Amino acid sequence: MGDIRLRADFSRINDSKAVFDDIYALDDPRAYFSVLGNLDYMIPDVAEPVVRQILAAKAAATGLKPTVLDVGSSYGINAAVHRFPLTFGGLRHRYARREMRAISSETLVRLDRNFYASWPDVGLARFIGLDVSAPAISYATGVGLLEQGIVADLECESLSADSARVIRSADVIMSTGCIGYVTEKTFSRILDATEKLPWIISFVLRMFPFDSLAATFEKHGLVTERLTGATFIQRRFRDAEEFEGSLAALATLGIDATGLESEGLFHADLILSRPEADVHVAPLKDIVTVASGRGRPIGPRYVQFDGNEGLHVALEP
Repeated sequence: MGDIRLRADFSRINDSKAVFDDIYALDDPRAYFSVLGNLDYMIPDVAEPVVRQILAAKAAATGLKPTVLDVGSSYGINAAVHRFPLTFGGLRHRYARREMRAISSETLVRLDRNFYASWPDVGLARFIGLDVSAPAISYATGVGLLEQGIVADLECESLSADSARVIRSADVIMSTGCIGYVTEKTFSRILDATEKLPWIISFVLRMFPFDSLAATFEKHGLVTERLTGATFIQRRFRDAEEFEGSLAALATLGIDATGLESEGLFHADLILSRPEADVHVAPLKDIVTVASGRGRPIGPRYVQFDGNEGLHVALEP
């Protein structure tokens, strides 16, 4: 019953969010960068320094280069910005060029394979991916961002034997936006397949409750910490409807949006789940220092202002 209730809650909250399913169904990421880039999508860039710090702590604890399972990996962008001296913003400009828009997906994949191979790999981990989009996984593995990729919807299906073998070696599980679309069911199936207790890095929009996931992680022997004093900007709200619906979802949870989402931006929390012994050795607050993205230039945002009849929503000039 708990899982069904959580999925219903997530579905209700997602009703207020813009739908971008079509940009994940294409053979290359040009539409992904165009659509999300136009909304100042920045979570891969603001998350990457924090991910790097956590992966450095994990490597120091084991003496080995960890394997990261990126849940909701789409076109492998988290791997790209971690492994190479690149940013989401820089990649967006690459794909916006007229010459890049004009070529076929097949040609783009070939060019991107050479493009990524030309950069030094400065990553601290190997990356494997999980996503429901076969085209996105095919692209990410085809250009070399992911070593292996799994196409599966673990909300609705179990892991195949081959997929379970891929996941078995994961040392770290990370997600930068899939929680809310997936629930504890997905993560429970992943944890059942891993051969060791992984670290789980979660960037979660503040309007999505995490209690049921934390309880599932606890059942698997993991302690959950939430970073206090900082949030991470995901993107601007697409329109007034998404803005108002998201503020309403936060209000329902008793979360104050003042100075955060009320300023026209989605904000995510950083949550790290690990074995208790690892938490005692290095608490999250000792591992991570952050810059949240507040200083990044962004386009016009939907904001609230006081009027004669109370609060109103408008696009700032």
